[in-house]
Amino acid sequence: MSRIGNKPITVPDGVEVKIDGHKVTVKGPKGTLEKEFHKNISLKLEGNVVEVSRNDNEPFNRGLHGLTRTLINNMIIGVTEGYSKELQINGVGYRVAKQGNNLNLTLGYSHPVIFEAPAGITFDVPNQNTIIVKGIDKEIVGETAAVIRTKRPPEVYRGKGIKYADEVIRRKEGKTGK
Repeated sequence: MSRIGNKPITVPDGVEVKIDGHKVTVKGPKGTLEKEFHKNISLKLEGNVVEVSRNDNEPFNRGLHGLTRTLINNMIIGVTEGYSKELQINGVGYRVAKQGNNLNLTLGYSHPVIFEAPAGITFDVPNQNTIIVKGIDKEIVGETAAVIRTKRPPEVYRGKGIKYADEVIRRKEGKTGK
């Protein structure tokens, strides 16, 4: 029995949910999201409540049940509030600047790294050591933040690099630490 999958999803005011077979379209004040779900999951919209159910108790379908409910809930939250991920840049001479929709990253390489924003993503640069990735699709926001982090991942000896704001880097001692 899926505890998360059995919870009904309440649709807030100002959000329109449309279910066409296994395709769900969510339209809200921040934009529109569309996603197609597996055929083994049944979706039902009654009034302003979306209910997710599965056809049988196969292990695969049990796994899809809670996942589908969570993805639809994330779509509704995305079009009402949006998602954001904060990255911090640590290191002498490491900085970021915004150029239109792109980021200009100076990360200790011989050249600046230009990162172009994917569709539906905006960047906020409050200072030269902080990047805030914003968007309505949680998956794309997380993926974009992860790709930016790969440009210079944090290293464990000095902590230099790009890290998530809530990430803790476990530091190592150098050669002298015995």
